[in-house]
Amino acid sequence: MKITKSIPFKHGITLAVILLIGLGCVVKKDRKTTETLKEAFEGKFHIGAALSANHINNQGQASMEVLNTHFNSIVAENNMKSGMIQIREGEFNFDVADKFIEYGEANDMHIVGHTLIWHSQAPRWFFTDSDGNTVSPEVLAQRMKDHIHTVVGRYKGKVKGWDVVNEAILDDGSWRKSKFYEILGEDFMKLAFQFAHEADPEAELYYNDFSMAQPGKREGVVKMVKNLQAQGVKIDGIGMQGHIGLEHPKIQEFEKSILAYSELGVTVMITELDLSVLPSPRRDMGAEISTNIEYQQSLNPYTEGLPEDVQKQFDERYLAFFKLFLDHHDKISRVTLWGINDGDSWKNGWPVRGRTDYPLLFNRDNTPKSIVKDLIELAAKY
Repeated sequence: MKITKSIPFKHGITLAVILLIGLGCVVKKDRKTTETLKEAFEGKFHIGAALSANHINNQGQASMEVLNTHFNSIVAENNMKSGMIQIREGEFNFDVADKFIEYGEANDMHIVGHTLIWHSQAPRWFFTDSDGNTVSPEVLAQRMKDHIHTVVGRYKGKVKGWDVVNEAILDDGSWRKSKFYEILGEDFMKLAFQFAHEADPEAELYYNDFSMAQPGKREGVVKMVKNLQAQGVKIDGIGMQGHIGLEHPKIQEFEKSILAYSELGVTVMITELDLSVLPSPRRDMGAEISTNIEYQQSLNPYTEGLPEDVQKQFDERYLAFFKLFLDHHDKISRVTLWGINDGDSWKNGWPVRGRTDYPLLFNRDNTPKSIVKDLIELAAKY
């Protein structure tokens, strides 16, 4: 008869402890193997980047390897805007936009379309007739419909969601007096969303704007969205542009806006995220693209790199914002950086041309900043 020796009780405890410690080590090791941003934020929100025409047309460059390694969502920085796609009425140029979509599909990216209606880069013909006179509301509405149906229809089923209207509310909550507003009034917003829904009923539809943590703008956007919802207009999400600085906006106000927008029953997205370390010519000036400040050396202090104390502020600020995003990841579907590396960023030329800024997560040579590791470790705690 085979005799099986039992393990003494105290030895059994020892063995169990050893096994638990071993399992703990395995789990800890698995966490350490998470080396990319998209792995770190998986199950929480998409992590995205904006692509310029340079990225799209030169897909072999090193920054695209960074994109594929760390990001799972893309948006075209400029090349899907109306002024780029339809320079003259009825003449569409989809060359770069098609390449952008093809790249996204080939690399299994979550694709966002940006933007269908925006006052700043709309072609002039949109608002005038052949004699240069302002068109009627009926003509503008038809032009909007033709543009949106053509663009959204072309990429139906390929684009996950569209920034339908961009930057239509001012910081005080009032409507921007754009040509769209002057000709059609508030109805231009409703029409834009209706036309986009007609063109692709399955696509998500978003409103996108800067300075979205401003109390006045928060109230104005909430009022505008509630008005759309009351009319039965489909709107799925709100994009909070994340053009932030070392001191502005206040994180508490940013959080208030996340909560206010999510309470509308829509998803919240952090869009166009970058963190400028450079001094601002004016306090909390938002991201009005038409602003242009004369170059001054005092506004460009870090041409040879960041001092240690500024780098520390940069890291702490990014960590604080991502902690906020993670705290509310049940309300946030996407966080998108406005570029891949520092050299891509529009902040090098806005609001002062010729400056050297460091607003993104990867250096100009595409190496990750130390903050990337910190963000990955932060995400592991959630």
